[in-house]
Amino acid sequence: MLTLSSVTKSFGGRVLFQDVSLQINRNDRIGLVGPNGAGKTTLFSLILREDQPDEGVVSVQRGTTVGFLPQESAPVGEESVLALATGRPASMDEAEDVEVDYQADLDAQALEPKAKKILGGLGFREGDFDRPARTFSGGWVMRAHLARLLVTEPDLLMLDEPTNHLDLEVLQWFQAYLRGYSGAFIVISHDREFLNCLTTAIVEIRNSRLHKYNGNYDAYVAERKARVEQQQSAYDNQQREIKKLQEFADRFRAKASKASQAQSKLKQIDRMDRIEAPEPDAPVVHFKFPQPARSGQRVIALRGVEQAYGEHVVYKDLEFEVERDSRMVLVGPNGAGKSTLLKILAGVLPIQAGVRDPGHQVKVGYYAQYRTEMLQTNRTVLAEARDGARSGMSEEFIRTVLGAFLFRGDDVFKQVGVLSGGEKSRLAIVKLLLDPPNLLLMDEPTTHLDIPSIDALVGALTQFQGTLVFISHDVYFIRAIARSVVHVQGGRLKLYPGDYQYFLDKTSALSERQALVSGDPALATNATGSSQAPAAPAERQRIFKTRDEKRAESEAKQVRGRLRKPLLDRVQSLESEVLRLETEERLLTSKLEDPATYDNPALALQINRDLTGVSDALERTTDGWEKAAEALAGFDSAPALA
Repeated sequence: MLTLSSVTKSFGGRVLFQDVSLQINRNDRIGLVGPNGAGKTTLFSLILREDQPDEGVVSVQRGTTVGFLPQESAPVGEESVLALATGRPASMDEAEDVEVDYQADLDAQALEPKAKKILGGLGFREGDFDRPARTFSGGWVMRAHLARLLVTEPDLLMLDEPTNHLDLEVLQWFQAYLRGYSGAFIVISHDREFLNCLTTAIVEIRNSRLHKYNGNYDAYVAERKARVEQQQSAYDNQQREIKKLQEFADRFRAKASKASQAQSKLKQIDRMDRIEAPEPDAPVVHFKFPQPARSGQRVIALRGVEQAYGEHVVYKDLEFEVERDSRMVLVGPNGAGKSTLLKILAGVLPIQAGVRDPGHQVKVGYYAQYRTEMLQTNRTVLAEARDGARSGMSEEFIRTVLGAFLFRGDDVFKQVGVLSGGEKSRLAIVKLLLDPPNLLLMDEPTTHLDIPSIDALVGALTQFQGTLVFISHDVYFIRAIARSVVHVQGGRLKLYPGDYQYFLDKTSALSERQALVSGDPALATNATGSSQAPAAPAERQRIFKTRDEKRAESEAKQVRGRLRKPLLDRVQSLESEVLRLETEERLLTSKLEDPATYDNPALALQINRDLTGVSDALERTTDGWEKAAEALAGFDSAPALA
């Protein structure tokens, strides 16, 4: 279906691929792995023909369709969520060729039932289908683009970190859907559980080569270890042989009677097909983090808490308590209130009613979903880490911890403002671990982290002797850390006093998602185990409405529309400001990355100050946009006006 033959590709003077070949066949399920910067995204670009190889050929079988989901947000226009999912034109006015677009519109309408089912599986409500896609956050827009790919079912699906924007329940649905997918797919992911559930082969990029392993991610780890050991053994044996031959030649080449034999030994060395030493893995750094002071048994309690965004009530009369040494994960659908609960516990979101009661000697640390809230962008990595470290901690130890999270060598002198999303995530983790609180609250800590960084975080949290409450969609991470599960749904919390498998066993969440995929509504249940409400019998449903009922319904819609407009205007205004600030931030960052900027120290200092101001404004505006979007979503989900 798709073939790479003897492909070589360089970028910025660095060889990413050297004479590599790869065959992708129908029904292949391939995971693409390798360290950051190894060339995973470049390989996707070559397959998509967005880039060309320096040497070699990328060929696609005629008639093969390819679909691609990028890691970052894809653009949207004025189309609705349903139109985006079906590929329907946003409006006939935009059509350059009316006849072609009309046919495309008809095709899209035929796909609507399938699109609605997939959108529902990805977490959209029926009331979302006709809303403009641009009014949703970037994560939800990515879900709509993912729905479009699943609806059109290309022969080859290419997914770049598709789980980043999915909550746990939607992730389970997505995994089950991909298991039954009719085509092939190749996926870049740092989610080990996702790769283990779905892949039948792993392609690793290492040393400018592609190495293919049969099986899922765990099988790849075991086979790679065996291959490395075999290569090391073969290399060592050959080196011993070379040493033996060289010693003979050095000893006897000056003797006339042995000179010919010595020369023969040297020729034997020259004729050898040299075995390369295996590339060593990044060293595993072993160290112990400082531990927090011990808190009281009751770490924090919420009593009668109420919280709402506009008319959307998230919590009412909420009672919740966390005890010392808990390792608790919050699960539930997007919008259920998990992040709101974490912010309330952290004290960063003032409660509207009730009591937030921290326990004796409790020190709270909050790892925000948006990392820039925790960092000062005008500092270097080392200075920011040092500022957050416990008093008396040596710079050597700080740099050791930074090294464990992949800040090595001169990386520690980078400006925080120019770091990637993954680098900011890692630095924020380091700051918390260098002076850890005894109540650690973490919102999606593995987002943007690669597998070595996730391993380092798991190791650090395994040592951690405080109390931990977190949100994550990474099942591997949850299984490694969580000892209890709190399910959040409909403003209610339900505690499951066991690990994640205990939660699955109790709720049958996985089998229920599979029932949804199979299309059997009789088997489908929600995550709390309750069946979906059956539809009312046909004979009890009244089909026609009276004139008065129609008039009242029309008036209610008009009133609701007037109330909704200022909420929508607020969302759109803030969204435009976020886009403007993001553009300005990228421009300033690119200036700081230009070495010529530092020829004028005063200019570099001013750009740094401007970048800090823009980054701070972006954080505030993004927070305001999120709250406005939640208020709008709450309004849309509220019952219709009587």
